[in-house]
Amino acid sequence: MRLKDKVAVVTGGASGFGEGIARRFAEDGARVVIADLNEAAAQKLATEIGGLAVRTDVSNGSDVTALAKAATERFGAIDILVNNAGIGHTPRPLDTLSEEDFDRILAINAKSVFLTAQQIVPAMKTRKAGAILNIASTGGVSPRPNLTWYNASKGWMITATRAMAVELAPFGIRVNALNPVAGETPLLATFMGEDTPEIRAKFLASIPIGRFSTPADIAAAASFLCSAEASMITGVALEVDGGRCI
Repeated sequence: MRLKDKVAVVTGGASGFGEGIARRFAEDGARVVIADLNEAAAQKLATEIGGLAVRTDVSNGSDVTALAKAATERFGAIDILVNNAGIGHTPRPLDTLSEEDFDRILAINAKSVFLTAQQIVPAMKTRKAGAILNIASTGGVSPRPNLTWYNASKGWMITATRAMAVELAPFGIRVNALNPVAGETPLLATFMGEDTPEIRAKFLASIPIGRFSTPADIAAAASFLCSAEASMITGVALEVDGGRCI
């Protein structure tokens, strides 16, 4: 119960790593707000864990404003923000990605962090407390070929994490990131292009521990970094990658 009575907002919380984080936070005592475009899946999970579902397009300022308002009205102050929502693109040469796809990747993976900060950080500053966790990627540290613009968006998130941490530390707000390796989530097929035994073997060969990450792996690290046990940790981008970035 390391997060007992904390209020946590998890974007992209209805599936994949976000769902794992939402479930773990609830198990650890938090009241969880699940922000996701998939309203039905978010509502189903919210019912299971006693949380609140809010349909949210994290790249839309009005939606993020409504999310912060709904969370505050239901549970009071927001203690924890997890910027988990993200998208990728199928492997392709960097000069062949469409401008539309590029804009969408940056809007969801980067602009969303700006929008949630606008709406949630001011109240955290007033309370002199808060924890923000950005779910980045090993791709932001050790890029894979043909995923250039996804890698770049996650590198942006890592730098944003460190800059936010420095600026917000005097206000009692900690900001950290997690860098997961490829995991058993809906995005895995996107990164691989196609899900075949040969492509899986190629990906696994780059992970010394020899398996993909799971939502439970990411959730365990997230719970720790957002808890009082990590009260001296800020500005960290922690690899949860089975050794891939070594």
